[in-house]
Amino acid sequence: MNCWSLSLGLVLGVLVLREATAHTHHLHNAQKEREADGGRTARDHGHYTNGEHNADFDHEAILGSVKDAEEYDQLPAMEAKRRLEILLVKMDRDNDKHIDRKELHSWILRSFRMLSEEESSERMDEVDEDEDGYVTWAEYIAETYGIKDPEDQQLLDQEDQVEEQRLLREDRQLFNAADKNIDGRLDDMEFLAFSHPEESPDMLPIILQQTLEEKDTNNDGLIDFQEYIGDKGTNLKTNISNEEDQDRRKFEEHDLDGDNALNIVEMQRFLIPTNLDIAEDEVDHLFAAADDDNDDLLSFLEILDHHDVFVGSEATDYGDHLHNLDRFDDEL
Repeated sequence: MNCWSLSLGLVLGVLVLREATAHTHHLHNAQKEREADGGRTARDHGHYTNGEHNADFDHEAILGSVKDAEEYDQLPAMEAKRRLEILLVKMDRDNDKHIDRKELHSWILRSFRMLSEEESSERMDEVDEDEDGYVTWAEYIAETYGIKDPEDQQLLDQEDQVEEQRLLREDRQLFNAADKNIDGRLDDMEFLAFSHPEESPDMLPIILQQTLEEKDTNNDGLIDFQEYIGDKGTNLKTNISNEEDQDRRKFEEHDLDGDNALNIVEMQRFLIPTNLDIAEDEVDHLFAAADDDNDDLLSFLEILDHHDVFVGSEATDYGDHLHNLDRFDDEL
């Protein structure tokens, strides 16, 4: 089974494939896919699909690696429990043999960061054609857009490629913003900021500006409901009672002050969903599944009894993950 294909399918969703004359646009990776409202896809978008729970999300939230979660498929339950207990010792910051909500929240945030790094590393390997550890703009657009010559404007001259034109412009802006030392190429940390801007606060102003340029048609610095739904507004006449109601509810969720317009702060919340809230939701989910005595603590025994919720009966690369645990010590 192809790990890259599986990881996209289980964690990040299916890549958006856009037909062009001779290329496929990857949109960096599916974590950066746009929703219909223009926001980036949230980390937990694959946790539930059509009401069905995806346990892989929980496993990856604990292990911090799609690859490691996949390897658990080969591990017997007893061995999975033994290795999970090793993780619990690291997770248990106060050494009381229980995992409280704060400890679990910190661990999940660390896992989300590691997942972003793993995704970015895999994407960088695809793009870094000369394997020198850097990604140039020429390498990126060659692999992503099929433009072999950065000076080639053929794509931009095609009237039916308006969406591609916008994506190319936005990618260039993000590339330049991520290139902190302005050397025309991205190292692994710069590429992480480019491919996962939610991991880099410095990227947020660029994304906000891009959104305003795309949606703020009256240039008032706000996004009203019609601007929020964009072109969908002209296609809602036949399904107005259903689809528009859904869009209206989502808009009202983002419109915190109820003034029928999204300001900069409100835009930020839907453009790049915060992992803090997603991790908090995952903590609630795991506690609901494993806190058998309802004391608002997870004992090691409770977690091991519900090991299938946390890691399943699958095998991880023991040495590599212990190395990652050392990284967790450094980060806290």
